Amino acid sequence: MSVIVASDLDRTLIYSAAALALDMPDAQAPRLLCVEVYESKPLSFMTETAAALLAELAAGTTFVPTTTRTREQYGRIHLPGPAPEFAICANGGHLLVRGESDQDWQRTVAERLASHCAPLDEVRAHLVRTAEPSWLLKERVAEDLFAYLVVERSLLPETWVKDLTGWAEERGWTVSLQGRKIYAVPKPLTKSAAVAEVARRTGASEVLAAGDSLLDADLLLGADRGWRPGHGELADSGWQAPHVTALQERGAAAGEEIVRAFLSGASAVEGSG
Repeated sequence: MSVIVASDLDRTLIYSAAALALDMPDAQAPRLLCVEVYESKPLSFMTETAAALLAELAAGTTFVPTTTRTREQYGRIHLPGPAPEFAICANGGHLLVRGESDQDWQRTVAERLASHCAPLDEVRAHLVRTAEPSWLLKERVAEDLFAYLVVERSLLPETWVKDLTGWAEERGWTVSLQGRKIYAVPKPLTKSAAVAEVARRTGASEVLAAGDSLLDADLLLGADRGWRPGHGELADSGWQAPHVTALQERGAAAGEEIVRAFLSGASAVEGSG
C-alpha cells in the first residue's frame, strides 16, 4: 500500500528563529539544522532529530512538501533526504513534478478560478484601499494567484480581519492571518486538490497530512489521518476533526513530533497492506 505524506512547511516542519519556541534552559536546547538561507542569513530551522527522521520518511514514502510559498520561496528550502518527486506551491496553484510546474495542473487551476470566484485584481484593490498606512508594511501578489499583506500586528485593528473575511467570503475567497501576514486566497485554490491529484497519479492508497493554519484545514480534512501542532490558527481557534490529532507540543518540538507521527502512521499503513 503506497502512502503520500503531505505536509505544510512553515511553522509545521520548519521554523524561523522567532517561531522555534525554545522555552527550555539554553543548555538543554536541541541542536538545530538550518534548512533555509535568505539574503545571506539563516532563516528557517529544524531540530537535528527532526531532520534525521524526515530523511528516513522521505526515503520510504512519497513525501510531498505542501506550502503556500511561491516557487521561488520554496526553492530556498533544502530539506534533508532525497529531493521530492512532487511538491505543491502557492497553496495548490503549482504542482511541481521533479522541480518543474505541471502545465496540465496549471490549466486546471486557471479554469476553476475563472469559474468560481472574483478576480484577483478586485480583491487586491480592496486590500490596498482598506488597509491603513500606519500598519501596512508590504503588499504583494503571489504567482498571479493570490494576494497578501505584511502588517504590524500590534497596530492592526481587531475588527479589520473579520470585516475582510466577510467581504471575501461573498466573493469566493478565504482570509488567513499567519504571523505578520494576511492572506487572501481563492477558495478553489487548495492544497487538498493538488494532493488529490498526486494521489491519482501515484495510485496512493493513504494520505497523511499536517498543518497549522486555516489554509491547511482542507489539507487535513482531505487526508486519511492528520496532525496539527499546539500553536497556529487551527490550535488558537480550537479547530478539530475526528481523524486529526491535536498535538500539545509547540514550535520546533511540534515539528519533531509530527515527523515521528508520520513515520509511525506510514509504517502502520504498510503493515496493514
